[in-house]
Amino acid sequence: MVTESKQALLAQPRGLCAGVDRAIEIVERAIEVYGAPVYVLHEIVHNRHVLENLSARGVIFVKEVDEVPLNSVMIFSAHGVSDDVVEQAKVRKLIVIDATCPLVTKVHLQAKLYSGNGREVVLIGHQGHPEVEGTSGRIAGKVHVVDSPEEVARIEVADPNRLAYVTQTTLSVDDTREVIEALKNRFPTIQGPDLKDICYATQNRQNAVREMTNKVDVLIVVGSQNSSNSNRLAELGGRSGLPAYLVDDPSDVDPAWLDGKHSIGVTAGASAPETLVKMILERLHELGVSRVSELDGEPENVVFHLPAFPPDTRTPA
Repeated sequence: MVTESKQALLAQPRGLCAGVDRAIEIVERAIEVYGAPVYVLHEIVHNRHVLENLSARGVIFVKEVDEVPLNSVMIFSAHGVSDDVVEQAKVRKLIVIDATCPLVTKVHLQAKLYSGNGREVVLIGHQGHPEVEGTSGRIAGKVHVVDSPEEVARIEVADPNRLAYVTQTTLSVDDTREVIEALKNRFPTIQGPDLKDICYATQNRQNAVREMTNKVDVLIVVGSQNSSNSNRLAELGGRSGLPAYLVDDPSDVDPAWLDGKHSIGVTAGASAPETLVKMILERLHELGVSRVSELDGEPENVVFHLPAFPPDTRTPA
């Protein structure tokens, strides 16, 4: 019996972006500088394997600032935090390192500029996402969070001529375009950034998936279920008519997905490390994938510098 040869095509670029790389390095350096434990507000990035690795090294992830002991070391996640969180950390006299992605910080500055000029801000994003909560909490005035044209139709504003919008960085470019069009149709004078201000890594990974959809029979996206940009990649594959699956571990890969499939597309969200991609490829090899090829794509040479680390002002016990 001859088994049909299967191949895997790797999207390029894929996996960790500069902002996530920077956030992880900040946590690793903090452990070296201050020693364990180091506290991180929320998940530093949305990837289970990364979090488990850091937890094993003495990192404690918390949901609220008041869970952190006084005078401890705390890191703000790559998704950013609100002004209120910054103030809470000061009250508790925490040694704070800010791992907010610089592209998220750029959105904060845009939103504050619009609000400071007397405009209500529409934030295109998913309610409850840490980045959306952080951005909302940086804006002094009214904020409307929307993620669909239908929600645009329902928002009520004080002055239709004094509006601006900003976007969550990890959204689908297609979805964001639809919401922006709905905003401009309803509020013709609204101000806001160009679509290019969505995270470069999000755009590049989505473009790479678009390029591969006519070359593969099924798409596997490596990333955690709570990773917004990973979910958008899987959705993009589904919209192209491909069976698309989001996996967080090699054991998640169902052999039935490969039945009758010759070419398997593999990509990874911006918070998924390359080591995890390799583990998925090993699993695919066990299931009959004999060849792996990497597609051409947009090269990424972005590097974000680490922030300054504050002096250790803790008093020895």
